[in-house]
Amino acid sequence: MSALFHFDALLLVILLLICTCAYVRQAVPGMVDSRKDKNIFFGMFWKFARIGERLSPYVSLCCIVMAVVTFVS
Repeated sequence: MSALFHFDALLLVILLLICTCAYVRQAVPGMVDSRKDKNIFFGMFWKFARIGERLSPYVSLCCIVMAVVTFVS
């Protein structure tokens, strides 16, 4: 089954995408920033990176909660 059909799996994929984009933007800022206006695909990565930067405590808390939920179930 695809991760898009299960709500908890979809949330996990979105959280991992936010964390990955924020890390890539921190490591190589020019790669994400220079392409944000050229393509919708890279623009989404830039938006995910901004969410990861600005809501970092909440994103990390959600990652911990999802890890516990995944481990328990």
